[in-house]
Amino acid sequence: MWLVLGLLLRVLLIVFPRSLDDDTAVYLELGRNLLHHHVYGLMSDSGVLVPSLFRLPGYPIFLALLGGRLWLVELVQSGLDLFGCWLLACAVRTRLGDRAAEWTLALGSLCLFTAAYAATALTESLSVFAVCWGIYGFARWSEERRAGMVVSMAGAAALAMLLRPDGVLLLVALVFGVAVTSRGLRDVVLLAVVACLPLGVWGARNYATFHVIQPLAPRHVNDPGERVNLGFYRWLRTWSTEFVTTGNVFWSVGADALNIDDVPARAFDSAAQRAETAELFDVYNRQGHQVDGPLDARFAALAAARVAAHPVSYYVVVPMARIADMLLRPRTETYDLDAAWWQVGEHPWQSAAAIGLGVVNLAYMLAALCGVVRRRVPFGVVLGSYFVLRCVLLGTLENSEPRYSLELYPMVVIAAAAMLAGWRSGVGSVVAKEFAGGFGDEGEDDEAGLPGERGY
Repeated sequence: MWLVLGLLLRVLLIVFPRSLDDDTAVYLELGRNLLHHHVYGLMSDSGVLVPSLFRLPGYPIFLALLGGRLWLVELVQSGLDLFGCWLLACAVRTRLGDRAAEWTLALGSLCLFTAAYAATALTESLSVFAVCWGIYGFARWSEERRAGMVVSMAGAAALAMLLRPDGVLLLVALVFGVAVTSRGLRDVVLLAVVACLPLGVWGARNYATFHVIQPLAPRHVNDPGERVNLGFYRWLRTWSTEFVTTGNVFWSVGADALNIDDVPARAFDSAAQRAETAELFDVYNRQGHQVDGPLDARFAALAAARVAAHPVSYYVVVPMARIADMLLRPRTETYDLDAAWWQVGEHPWQSAAAIGLGVVNLAYMLAALCGVVRRRVPFGVVLGSYFVLRCVLLGTLENSEPRYSLELYPMVVIAAAAMLAGWRSGVGSVVAKEFAGGFGDEGEDDEAGLPGERGY
């Protein structure tokens, strides 16, 4: 039933699509050029096909294999997304039983946020599927310790890394989980080697083409030789914490004018610093919306002064606020709602929808937190390490985008399902005793399922 309802939700989202993302056009062109011209690159302004490495090849190849037909891409993604939900349910059933597995399937299939990205031609949906696959592989390996399950985990990690550079976090978490729970290095080495084989091919291509060692896509999405505005980005990281800033400032660079009124007061330590920042914006606007080397150096100097004056804010407070924004804010980008959701008078219906999405998202997060506190969450080494690693990564970004936290939803779904299954079965006061070993302890569901049972 849950899978059917989940499919209906995703089909509805495909029938009533959101606007296309600029990244989709780039992925389509990369895949089309590789398929038809055997060159992984983009067409220059002069009409020359130029090789590129700024995007990993996994998603462009996926689009090319489906002929670039977005409706078909979204249908396949929807099927894989639901298959990932089923894999999570199977994994949970081996440790917590039927009730927790059913909650996992329900929460995953009806999740409005992962469903929306399944119906969007971006890498997020396949990345979420890779995480689900990796968790399932680890669960099966924990039960059987077979080489086939190690290869399965490696396949999930390889897919994640071929889609996005942050996919390497899944490999790290899986390797850590296998290393902690196994008695030897055989499975650890097999997992790492098999997972990295496709990246070896990609890295060899990049070295042969560009003479650089680049097994993953660059952090700032640039090809070799392209200058990156490192000073400007560091200045952003001294104060940027919310999605609105990403839209008004980060995405504007190189395309639109910058307005000092779009920058909040926390970005300035004094009136003089605000005036200096306004001057830098004026220079940027006068020189055709470009940050050149000298201007970037001035932003770097401004950033250095702010970091020196407030190191705790730069290294701790602002990153934590950025993480919280990506985890907890209403996911307005998911359904093309106005990012300024709190301005109810400007768009009451959009604000109401955004607040509703925010409540749903918060409910998932609170249920997951309760599951962790009640010590019912299985596979804690893998889930916990991946969650922490990804949050640390999110804290280092200058552009807060809630979609970057979407890969955490498999962990959220499992933890929330563990809590709801315990609450429904009335275990309450005995949870701590039954699962006294900690966050990742194993145990049986109170009503159904032996720990060793598999399938769903």
